[in-house]
This record gives sequence, C-alpha cells and structure tokens, in this order.
Amino acid sequence: MLYEDVLESPDNFDFRIPSLGECRIASPVKNRHFVGDDEEIIFASQVKNIRSLLNKAAVLPAFQKAGPRSMIFHDPAAARAGIVTCGGLCPGLNNVIKGLVSVLFYEYGIRQISGFRYGYQGLVKKYGHAPLELSPALVDDIHKRGGTILSSSRGNQAASDMVDTLESMKINLLFCIGGDGTLRGADAIADEIAARNAKISVIGVPKTIDNDLRFVEKTFGYDTAVSTAAEIITSAHNEAEGADSGVAIVKLMGRDSGFIAAGATLANSVVDFCLVPETSFSLDGEGGLFDALDKRLAQERHAVIVAAEGAGQELFKGVPEQRDASGNVLKNDIGVFLKDAIEKRFKKAGRPVSIKYFDPSYHIRSVAANSSDAILCYLLAEHAVHAALAGKTGMVIGHWNNFFTHVPIALATAARNKIDLDGALWKGVLCATQQDPLLKGS
Repeated sequence: MLYEDVLESPDNFDFRIPSLGECRIASPVKNRHFVGDDEEIIFASQVKNIRSLLNKAAVLPAFQKAGPRSMIFHDPAAARAGIVTCGGLCPGLNNVIKGLVSVLFYEYGIRQISGFRYGYQGLVKKYGHAPLELSPALVDDIHKRGGTILSSSRGNQAASDMVDTLESMKINLLFCIGGDGTLRGADAIADEIAARNAKISVIGVPKTIDNDLRFVEKTFGYDTAVSTAAEIITSAHNEAEGADSGVAIVKLMGRDSGFIAAGATLANSVVDFCLVPETSFSLDGEGGLFDALDKRLAQERHAVIVAAEGAGQELFKGVPEQRDASGNVLKNDIGVFLKDAIEKRFKKAGRPVSIKYFDPSYHIRSVAANSSDAILCYLLAEHAVHAALAGKTGMVIGHWNNFFTHVPIALATAARNKIDLDGALWKGVLCATQQDPLLKGS
C-alpha cells in the first residue's frame, strides 16, 4: 500500500516541485498570510512513523505547503490564463472554473482568461474549437449547474501542438482540471514547455470522481457522488423489499478503485453485498456470491448488491480487452453480467427472484456539487492560482493531513490509489454489510 511503500523506501519518492525561476515581483494579494516554500507538510502523521522515516530518509518526505506567496514569478499585468476540463464529467467542474476565474480576476487583476473547449482538443488548432473568453459575469451562476461550461473530451493530443497554441496566444498560466489521464497530459505539456525553455506554469486541479489519485486524500466530486449514490441505494432497497425474493443491483463508478461503492455502502447501510475491484469473488460453490445471496434471501427475503464497475473482472475469461480514446481499459459490464447470472441461476434452481437493476453512473456524474464539494472546489482553485503565479509548474494541488499541498504530477500519477482492505473504510463496510461470513474473498 502507498503509506507503507513510502515508509519502507522514502528516498524512492520525489516530493520536489518544479519552478520556472526566481520570484521577484511583489504579490498584489492583500490581507493574507503568505506562505514560504520552506513551509512543508510532513507525509507521516504518527510519531512512530516519523521516527522511522528519520532513520531511513536522506530527506524527510514532505509536501510543499500551498498558499499565496509574498513574491511571485509572473507579472499579473502581462499574464494570460487558460483553463481546460478533460475526461468524464464530475460534480464540481463548474465550481472550479468559477473559482479560478474569480481568484485570477479579483486577487491578481488578470483579465485575459481563455476557456479551452472540449478538453485538450481545444488546445489543438485543427479541431477548430474557438476558446471561450471567461469573466466573473460569465461564470457568475455556473456553480449551480452540473457538467462543465467548457465541455470535455477524452483522447491524446500531441504536447507540441498544444504548446504551439499556448505560445501563439501568449498564455503563461494553464490550469488543467482532470484525473489521472488529464494530469499525465499536463505533465507532457510541462515537459514540452521546459524543452523550449518557455515560461508557462502548468497546474493541475485533481478531478477524479473515483478518488483514486495518490498523495491526494480527497478529490472533488467524491462527496457528491457518495451522497447521490446513497439516495439511489434507498430506492433500490425499497424495490428489493417490495418483492418476494427481491434483489436490487446498483452499479456505481470505480474502474480500479471502489471508494464510491464503499462510501455509499457506509452512507446508507442497507447494502447486503459490496463488490469492489480491490478484492475478488466467485459465483459458484460455498462462499460464492450465489451461495451467499441464497443464505441472505433465506434470512431477509430481499437483498441489495452494490458493485463498483471494475469489480469481478476476473469473471470475464476470454473476453478481449478494449480501451477508450484516452487509453483506459474499458471494463466489462459487471452489473448486467450479475443481473443475468443471478436470474439464470435461481430460475434453474426453481427459486426465481425479482431483480431490479440500477445503473445511475451518468446521473451521478452530471449533478451539481453539494456544499462540501463546492467548498473544496473553490479552495483547490484558489491554491492553484497562487501556485501558478508563483511560477510553480508540473504539479497538482493536493490535500494532506488537513492542509492544501503542492504535489508533483509524476508522484500523483505513478499508480492509482486503492482501498486498503485492512483499513477502517473496508472494515466498516464488512461490519455494515455482514457479508464477510457469507462471501469469501471479501
């Protein structure tokens, strides 16, 4: 697991943040506590782990603390900003856009703010997507809406083409809002900029509804997704309870990490089985899902199954692998698979069940952010602007031990964050569902 990996080999992890150069311009930001680059947030929080790191690390692993700097690199009078949203929709995208525009405009006096449309395609001229000029008036009420006013896309574009566009438009502040693939693209852009010795800051704002970015404790959209999913689970439970041998299956987002499924299960503890990518399960035999479901139906006369989209992929033997435009492996549809398999098995056994299937993924992705996520979105946006003006680049705004931090993109995207099966979240799921005695492998 991530935490243990850093404790075991701290020198394998580089927490340093790239910078475009010395900050020589006094910040125009008023009435704020300024942060210095020497203010750091230590990776470990427990004393015993800090002691362990002191014995092993040449340099104690710590994040640079986020916040406004008293001296900045970019001259706001000559600064031009660009904003891009990539990947799938996620609650809070418009909140981040509004936050970026507000801080750029009001705190630093930057008036030239371009919104690139349809993801990274908007940075490549051949696609013909004209940028949207952003202002506080234009973004005034977009936080009330789901989706993104800039639209989005998946796919890989050449970093050289995107930097050509930035240079031709004289943009020196680029904000990339997205998850793992988007941030890898941002890192490639930053590398191309460095190769040209250009002075353009590239800052990531972590958007992954699956909450699976490493070194970022929580990403925006996750709270809203869990809250919305919990409401849907209530409907699923009502449907299951309203029929004799009723089974409701709810498929939720989570290609490689089951945080939404686990969180929603704890938020609405009527779930009988929570299936996530981090642990496998079988269908047949003692301890298989069929056997476990049979026993639960005998006890309760109904059951609710929550499955993350990446769960149970080991059951699809011989199915050829497919990928989306961004190169992500497309998961086989575990929800439909379970629905058909359960229906077939119980019908064959002479015990037909009433199955209700829910796939609310696109509904969850496109709702507006709740209050908790809206706050997080604005603070992430604010710290992203401060980092960009200070000449930071190739980094993403993180949150660690209750502090906002600067995280190198390479560190955040080295691997996906996954549920710790020995941690409090998963142990809470097992306690709430009581699936452990019935379903082996959980």
